[in-house]
Amino acid sequence: MNIDFTGQCVLVAGAARGIGRGIVEGFAGAGAKVFAADRLLAEMIGLPAVPRKVDLLDREDLRGWVAAVEAEAGRAPDVLVYVAGGVLGQKAKPMEEVEEAEWRAVLDANLTGAFLTSQAVVPGMKARGSGRIVFIASGAGLRTSLTGIQAYASGKAGEIGLARQLGQELGPFGITVNAVAPGFQRTSPDYERQWQGYSAAQQAALIERTAMRRAGTPADIAHAAMFLASGFAGFITGQTLSVSGSP
Repeated sequence: MNIDFTGQCVLVAGAARGIGRGIVEGFAGAGAKVFAADRLLAEMIGLPAVPRKVDLLDREDLRGWVAAVEAEAGRAPDVLVYVAGGVLGQKAKPMEEVEEAEWRAVLDANLTGAFLTSQAVVPGMKARGSGRIVFIASGAGLRTSLTGIQAYASGKAGEIGLARQLGQELGPFGITVNAVAPGFQRTSPDYERQWQGYSAAQQAALIERTAMRRAGTPADIAHAAMFLASGFAGFITGQTLSVSGSP
């Protein structure tokens, strides 16, 4: 199976770190023209992509980014991968102590951003009659979250539900929408902090519980996203692919 994106226009939202960087590198290595967005512009230096600082929760900023991409690429995006989200530096605490602003911030970064970014690219995809949207969700959306953060678990579950719903809505236009649910990875300062918060025994137990006996890598997630964005997955939509090294 040779997955080739030569001549295609791929958008990666949340590209500055970890999984996002791996996804940019994967698509670029397969021939795509990649456009990368993040609020951390300096951290996108060196990526094989056209970078742009974008507020993924600002509808007009998103529309401006997509318009700029279409002008430079000469076509509507073929693929959107939404990677942004995370826990925004928050730590677990009892639900009665969670501030509303804390809840909304994490929920928005993971779920609202996925919706708004998709909303920005869908008109062009509809006009062409084809497109691929992939959300990078989390195993936290399929079961309880190791972070213990209620909004993160809810946001990732929401992304999975959004992929299912949009898959149904956009299928008649030739657009597929799917999600990838990674297992735990040390791919950002938040998750490295979480890892370092475990004892050596807890770290070993986490790996031991993984059937493949190793932690995942950004490349593992990139490969899954590339498959779902490829022609080989043209009859798959509304689904969530767990990429966790375990059943």
